[in-house]
Amino acid sequence: MMLKHTLLKAVEAGAAEMTRFFHGEFKISNKEGINNLVTEADHAAEKAIFEVIQAEFPGHFILSEETGEIVMDSTYKWIIDPIDGTVNFANGIPICCVSIGVEKDGEMVMGAVYNPFLHEFYFAQHGFGATLNDKKIQVSAKTEVIHSCMVTGFPYTYLDTPNGPLQVFEKLIRKGVPVRRLGSAAMDLCWVAAGRFDGFYEHKLQAWDSAAGFLIVEEAGGKVTDFKGNRYSPYQPHIIATNGKIHDELVAIVNGGDF
Repeated sequence: MMLKHTLLKAVEAGAAEMTRFFHGEFKISNKEGINNLVTEADHAAEKAIFEVIQAEFPGHFILSEETGEIVMDSTYKWIIDPIDGTVNFANGIPICCVSIGVEKDGEMVMGAVYNPFLHEFYFAQHGFGATLNDKKIQVSAKTEVIHSCMVTGFPYTYLDTPNGPLQVFEKLIRKGVPVRRLGSAAMDLCWVAAGRFDGFYEHKLQAWDSAAGFLIVEEAGGKVTDFKGNRYSPYQPHIIATNGKIHDELVAIVNGGDF
């Protein structure tokens, strides 16, 4: 299938640029907010990805972290994070990846996430399951949050809302639930899909952070919603992604409930 072929090629092109720059010298600049970095490698990866997509589907809509929207009158939209986990990347920490989701008529139909440093290539197509390096993956079987291994992230800007990132984190930690913070939402989602984590929640994501990963979780048998437990949309900030079995309990906890 042409679409899948192009997606895989685009992800590989972005990853090749990441690999080229990793541990090397590159320029780093700041976007809005402290430590919200963008590197020369982000731009190089994005350029390489665009070249692949636009060569084969020049009429498709593109939404990308660094460039923003390339608006086209198309039923297809490519949602791209050239490097998810830029702070990790800039510090030589190999938890970072290329993430690309493909939407058709507003539905996510395909997603790929590639971490070239860990040699992990995740792919999902709607209705066809999810794979890691071409082997089928599925979510974990844990049934209670108290016995789960969780992952989260913290936004660059703290919104002083009730049950904010630190409050939820503290609540879980005080109960002895292990909660990791890896610095790449796309990897967090893939590791939920692979059964390494039982649940992931975050208070403020952009569409390109989760577009590919949320489909990968769903296709691995997991559940992804907003904080209210409603059907997930990458165009709103909140995400809860789990193995499905702990989902309702985690939704309640994130909304201020106890356990």
